[in-house]
Formats: sequence, structure tokens, C-alpha cells
Amino acid sequence: MSEHPLNSICVYCGSRFGERDIYSQVAKETGEAIAGAGMRLVFGGGAQGLMGVAAAAARDAGGKVLGIIPSFLQAQEGLLDNIESREVETMHERKIGLFDESDAFAVLPGGIGTLEEMVEVMSWSSLAIHRKPIIVINTDGYWNPFIELIDHVCKEGFAYPGLPRSLTVVDHPGQLIEAARRAQKEPIEKM
Repeated sequence: MSEHPLNSICVYCGSRFGERDIYSQVAKETGEAIAGAGMRLVFGGGAQGLMGVAAAAARDAGGKVLGIIPSFLQAQEGLLDNIESREVETMHERKIGLFDESDAFAVLPGGIGTLEEMVEVMSWSSLAIHRKPIIVINTDGYWNPFIELIDHVCKEGFAYPGLPRSLTVVDHPGQLIEAARRAQKEPIEKM
């Protein structure tokens, strides 16, 4: 079981809005849920897309927000007002900062960057580098193909069979906080 307190949740999601309005709604509700639980939202720092929606919602709900952004992305993605921002030099520094500042991860719809971030924390979990909860908010089945791929990778013997259990999958943001708290209390499975 994890002994680490649950004070900050990192939100991984798109720097774009996606094709359907539900994605922005879920991002907004995620930010509000994190702020409503008295937790800090940590994110990739940009004001655009779902990232900006989630962070602005947490801020507007009175929550604390930390954005970590590489200097070269600031002009492209913009920055939100009235949040704590940290500028770093590289994408690697950004990802390490997001990891270090977070006690859990919430994964919303997103693209290649979101996939990379999620797979990295899954990999680190499988290597026992961390035991932080990884909660996938599976909006309208968005992540179903990814979940099926992870099951396939395990069935083919390229990952340990418990890897899918490193993820907790929920359907909507209202389940995020309880799922993270529950996942934090689960016993650690050996690889």
C-alpha cells in the first residue's frame, strides 16, 4: 500500500480540444473535482486545449494549480493567469517535474503526448519506481483501443500480466477522487 498522501493530481490530456464537446466538458469537470477535493492540479502548463480547460476550471473553482512548461512552448501554447507556473528547458524536465509534483495521475482524452506520458508512468509503475495511482477517465470509450492493446501485449508475453491493473479505469470525472484514494490503498502486486 502507498504511504504517500494524496494532495496533488497530475492531469494528462490533449493540448487540442478534440472533435466532440464532451471532451472539454470532462476536462472542466476533472478540474472542478480536483479543486473540490482540496487537491492541487498539476499539468503541462499550456493554456490551450483540454489542458487549459482543466486547469482553468480548477483555478476558477478556487483550487491550486501548478503548470510546468518548457520555455519553447510558451509562445505556442500560452500561459494561464493566476496559477503557479514553472518554466523548464526541455520536455524531459517537464515530465520529471509533473511526476515529482504529483501523487496520482488522471488521464483524459489526448494525443501522442498524452499516450507517451501515460505509458511512461505505467512503465515506471511496472518497474516499482512508483506506486502512484493512474486513473484513466474513459470518456465514451475513448481509451478502449489502448486498453485492448495493453491486454494484447500482456497476453503475448511482453509485459507482466498485472500491468493492466496499474490502471484504474473510470467513466466520468465524478469517480476520479474516490478511485485514486481506493487505488492508493490497494496492495502492491509483484511483477
